[in-house]
Amino acid sequence: MQKDSAGATQASEPPGERSSGQKSRRSPLQTLHDGDQVESAVQAVHQGRREVLDEACRSYTRKRRVLIPEDLKHVIVDDQHGLLYCYVPKVACTNWKRVLMVLTGVAGSVRDPLAIPANEAHIPGNLRALSEYSAPQINQRLRSYLKFVFVREPFERLVSAYRNKFTRPYNTAFHKRYGTKIVQQHRPDPRPEALQRGNDVSFEEFVYYLVDPATQREEPFNEHWERVHSLCHPCLIHYDVVGKYETLEQDSRYVLQLAGVEDQVSFPASSKSTRTTGDMAAQFFQNISPFYQKKLYNLYRMDFLLFNYSLPAYLKFR
Repeated sequence: MQKDSAGATQASEPPGERSSGQKSRRSPLQTLHDGDQVESAVQAVHQGRREVLDEACRSYTRKRRVLIPEDLKHVIVDDQHGLLYCYVPKVACTNWKRVLMVLTGVAGSVRDPLAIPANEAHIPGNLRALSEYSAPQINQRLRSYLKFVFVREPFERLVSAYRNKFTRPYNTAFHKRYGTKIVQQHRPDPRPEALQRGNDVSFEEFVYYLVDPATQREEPFNEHWERVHSLCHPCLIHYDVVGKYETLEQDSRYVLQLAGVEDQVSFPASSKSTRTTGDMAAQFFQNISPFYQKKLYNLYRMDFLLFNYSLPAYLKFR
């Protein structure tokens, strides 16, 4: 499927805007380009991020390939408001899905995103993915909708995924599906119980699993530790807004302002208590040898470069 310039300036109304007989309002993409709705300092930050991303794409990707529907499975569509959101696990995606359930009407009369149970936000079919549309419909939406993605410091996201999937007793599905395999392949002389349960994977073993070339030959990475550039294809899709976990509240407000819905729904404030931080990531990396740190960095290098994250100071290689 051919992708045309997904960052085109002129924007058609999202479907359903005119049929209601009301005066058509500006789409979020028009609001972004008109630039009069949001304070200029915030706009400048986002313009800077887009420029870094564009430059990194030019520098580090050799050949542009054509987008295929498979690339668009993580891109959620809000046809009412003209939004495309690429969700990245461990970067507030549960709350963004909740917000989009409120906006698209899937949540019924519920207006508070936090009233939606987390597991409901992840039910396939609640929200539509761009991959479900026809090629002309996909191209029309890429051209005229506001496209946004939220990213996070790659190693903090990775430690967050490890903590959530391998250290919580309730995540038995992950222990069985991935933990048993990791123990079998990356632990010398594992106990029979560990082989059966897979519920005591260490961070070092998780790292060995990630950097082992056989892992990706066997199957694609799980979305919780897949690289953002592989989930959201930021060099093929021209994202209008790159939000960051580090400035989540400010960036989420910006997107909702552009969509003209900041009075209808607010992005949930984050619970800071158990959140994975840089200091926490540093502790997890203490036991990883420089050799494996370097291998892991190389694996996530494009996410560091595309989204302007510097090499963490705690790494022991240079």
